[in-house]
Parts: sequence; C-alpha cells; structure tokens
Amino acid sequence: MANHSGAIKIRHTASANDRLKQAHTLMGISSNLGAELQDLFNNWSQVRITDKELKKLIRVAMAPNKEVLKNLESGKGDELSTTYTNMVDNVYEYAFASPSQQMETTAGTVFGAYNAVTGYFQNVRNYKDEEAKFKSIIEGTAKQRAQTAFNLCRDFSKNGASGLILN
Repeated sequence: MANHSGAIKIRHTASANDRLKQAHTLMGISSNLGAELQDLFNNWSQVRITDKELKKLIRVAMAPNKEVLKNLESGKGDELSTTYTNMVDNVYEYAFASPSQQMETTAGTVFGAYNAVTGYFQNVRNYKDEEAKFKSIIEGTAKQRAQTAFNLCRDFSKNGASGLILN
C-alpha cells in the first residue's frame, strides 16, 4: 500500500459521485468480460486442431491484406512475399517450440493456436524499441492480427475446419 500503484484519485467535486458510478460500472464490465474470456479460453483448450489446420489458421490470421488472402485462397503460394512467409513460419515454429505451447491446454488446441499468434508478437517479433512493441500490441499490427486470430479461433471452435474457409 505504500506506493499506491493500483490507486486512482477522484477529486471531491460536484461530478465526483458521477465518476464513482462510472468507475463502478467499468469495474463490473471488466469483471464480467474477464469471466467470459476465461470460460471461452477454457472451452478452446478442449477443442483440438490438427497441424495442417493450425498452419492454415496462422496463414489467414497473419495475412496483411486482401491480396494475400486471395493468393492463399487460389493456392498461389509462390506469389506471397518472403517477409510474410517468414512471419508465418516463425509463428508456426513458436506454436511448437515455446514451452508455454507444450502444456496440455495449448498443445494441439484452438487456445494454443490463438496463444501462438499473440505469443509471437509478444515474445518473438523484433521491434525498434519497447514503445513500438507496446503500440503494436495495444493499437497496431499485433492487435489486428490477434483480433483476426481470435475471430478465426472462435469460428473454428463453433464450426470446425469449415470456420477457416476464406471469404
């Protein structure tokens, strides 16, 4: 309690009561979201995914634009950039090599697939500095790829491999 690292200050003004109500609402939303994500991730840890399906999920999740998705869909792997294919290979390698990916809840599961994509951006990818890493994860490329991976994992957990069909 000495450093108050988790504390916030609310000045005693006319709007303090409203701010406290907003804070209470936000805390409730955060708590509910945390519980929902825990249930979702626990479910994903029970859904199996093959190596081939994992590779497809990673390829789609890491696609930087619609042109790459079109090339993937039409099987034109030779038209994909080296940067993109190296990134996909690095995520795929992380999915099998990282100690966190060897646990029962991650190895061969949809949760492991999601964890591989997010783990790549947090633990493997090189950034100019810590600020660039933070920005990428919070509002940039890492966030976008993680959201795409999340959506693909959600669809896969509901529909199986048909959830990986490219649109």
